[in-house]
Amino acid sequence: QVQLVESGGGLVQAGGSLRLSCAASGRTFRSYQVGWFRQAPGKEREFVAAVSRNGATTNYADSVKGRFTISRDNAKNTVYLQMNSLKPEDTAVYYCAAGLVAGIEAAFYDIWGQGTQATVSS
Repeated sequence: QVQLVESGGGLVQAGGSLRLSCAASGRTFRSYQVGWFRQAPGKEREFVAAVSRNGATTNYADSVKGRFTISRDNAKNTVYLQMNSLKPEDTAVYYCAAGLVAGIEAAFYDIWGQGTQATVSS
């Protein structure tokens, strides 16, 4: 069974950058699509970005397109989310998730990490 651990969150000023990492255990990690989701206080969890098994295909929410980049290194069992030009509205707990079926709905993902907090100050 794959397990996921996120890291890289923190406090940054608006316009700054953060790089989140999602480290996976298990030899079958490369069989999974991986997505990043986020949840701000009082809001529903929302899709941020996803990457295919081999990293060739990516998908982004409109709100982060052009600012965030998702990538994966299967040799290191790690998925990254590079977040640039951060805005206060990007403040949230960010979760990575793995699933065998691609999609932007959280229901497609079976395995979730514990989350990492990213806070953007104005």
